[in-house]
Amino acid sequence: MTKTKNRNFLTQQEIEQLLAQIPKGRNHARNTCMLLLCYFHGLRVSELLGLKLADFDLSSRVLFVRRLKNGFSTSHPLNVRVFNAINTWLTLRSKKKVASISDYLFPSPKGDMLTRQTIYLLFQRYGELAHLDIKVHPHMLRHACGFELANKGMDTRLIQDYLGHRNISHTVRYTASNPERFRIIRW
Repeated sequence: MTKTKNRNFLTQQEIEQLLAQIPKGRNHARNTCMLLLCYFHGLRVSELLGLKLADFDLSSRVLFVRRLKNGFSTSHPLNVRVFNAINTWLTLRSKKKVASISDYLFPSPKGDMLTRQTIYLLFQRYGELAHLDIKVHPHMLRHACGFELANKGMDTRLIQDYLGHRNISHTVRYTASNPERFRIIRW
């Protein structure tokens, strides 16, 4: 199958297909949690890997997102699906030796951050297993988040804040391609 290169985001259905390809076993809960956080919170890979346990207030179901690239950092509410994935991962993580020596949510076996390459390879592999006709990379989930928020009718300024964009021109791409914005026009 030839991979197309002209699309830089995934659809909600493709996200579900990726999730279905995460193998059951040792890293299932971790990898599911990582994918859901990237998608629902529009995280860049480095933002995901830099998440620390202190960035979560699970009693309030809030995630503090430290944006990179000079972006606005903010707090996001955790939806039920992400909250459950985090709790599942934290339960398993607490049974690992590395849990006591690392503040990172997703520590490597040595307790430091996982590498960006690890995440790229995982997501690419899930895309291949799902037989998607595009080459999947993690930043596609950030774009998927932006497009999904626009498709749900969220205001451009709110999407800007949610994704941490300082310049709204980076956000407009999500709302400009949404055909729903013309539904109010009656011909």
